[in-house]
Amino acid sequence: MMQLSDFRPSPAELFASQLPTSIAWRTSTLVERKERLLKLLNWINSHQEAIREALWMDFSKPAPEVDLNEIFPITSEIKYCLKNLSAWMRPQPQPTPLPMLGTSAFVVAEPKGRALLITPWNFPFNLVIGPLVSALAAGCTAILKPSEYAPHTAQLVQDLVSDLFAPHEVAVCLGEKEVASELLGLPFDHIYFTGSPAIGKIVMRAAAQHLSSVTLELGGKSPMILDASADLKDAAEKLIWGKFINCGQTCLAPDYILVPEDKKEIFIGHAREVLIRYYDPNGKGIMQSPDYARLINAKHFDRIRQLLEDSLQKGALVEAGGELDEETRYVAPTLISNIREDMLVFQEEIFGPILPILTYSHLNDALALIHSQPKPLALYFFGKDEGRAKRVMAETSSGNLVINDCVLHFLHSELPFGGVNNSGIGKAHGKYGFLAFSNEKGVLKQRIGFNNISLLRPPYGLRVKKLIATLMKWF
Repeated sequence: MMQLSDFRPSPAELFASQLPTSIAWRTSTLVERKERLLKLLNWINSHQEAIREALWMDFSKPAPEVDLNEIFPITSEIKYCLKNLSAWMRPQPQPTPLPMLGTSAFVVAEPKGRALLITPWNFPFNLVIGPLVSALAAGCTAILKPSEYAPHTAQLVQDLVSDLFAPHEVAVCLGEKEVASELLGLPFDHIYFTGSPAIGKIVMRAAAQHLSSVTLELGGKSPMILDASADLKDAAEKLIWGKFINCGQTCLAPDYILVPEDKKEIFIGHAREVLIRYYDPNGKGIMQSPDYARLINAKHFDRIRQLLEDSLQKGALVEAGGELDEETRYVAPTLISNIREDMLVFQEEIFGPILPILTYSHLNDALALIHSQPKPLALYFFGKDEGRAKRVMAETSSGNLVINDCVLHFLHSELPFGGVNNSGIGKAHGKYGFLAFSNEKGVLKQRIGFNNISLLRPPYGLRVKKLIATLMKWF
């Protein structure tokens, strides 16, 4: 016989329960929103070891990486919101155009209401709690759907939410794609999804049924251009870290690198040296390194192995790495060259520890290749030549551009984070995340009685027509 403690409300029941709260939270004060954020910050600070343990159990993520790219981005985001939330919530006065003389206008950021957060497995704490911070700052309720591929972290997220919030405020729905589909059938006021472009299209189709607004963080093949003027050693150090952190399972990781033909061998030499320095300083093999994570599951391991095998069968050369161990889901940090366009590593987002190295003769060639691909989440340019850096900025389109580093922009509180077209819709982090969950409502206040517009009302005699003509000509 089912016990009362075994009862779990359905997604539809949770959604319905949050309606009264979302209405009440429209008038939530600065103090109330800060209290929710502080509760979240304190829970994270007091459960850091539990967070590290959950991520280790899911895919052997090293504790320093957990601290750096799972916990720190969230705690810094909360602190940034606490510092700036008062200004974001304050009505923003707008200037008065001459034809509107006598009126006043301002913009208020009102909560959109009930939000759905569907999040991925690769940063299973960061990428679910980050959007929650923005939703809470904006005054929204939320239902979270963490990935089933990282079950220990998903359970941790459920524990966090149940410790801090009632289900009619914030709730977690665990389960597989059927749960996500059920949630997507509900008329949420905003949907925040992080994942692949293919699933992003499904989410957007579902949102269209209810005209729900969306934020889609989708990824794609982010290129890195190594300019002839680049410091090759510096570029190698930054690239190897940005590519192979989290075992390459990062939507922001450089997906392929474009290297001048005459710099290729020198750069590969630097990259090999950096790989050893970072992951095998004691000469015991990278597989023994405590600082290198593993792939999330067997399915993902098989996909990465297929990408590598397809490349080698079609003529790619392994410049470093290439070792695999199915039992531990280990794939060594791997550099491959001699890439062709018919290889799967060129056609698909890799999302793993394989880095294709392509060569080019002129910057025009590198830009032409980038233009032939869907717009990426990020584009990385390494070089000292300011003119070529400005040219890349002007002639390419990407969610973000980073010059002489990679992936670091994710931690910049003042920058909008997000993609463009195939790599995403909408922006996140800081004020941009707050606005994603807010409706920027324009408010106009007119004075009572006679005003400028009174002169333009019927009957439309000669005087009124002349005034309208003057308005159209001069304003």
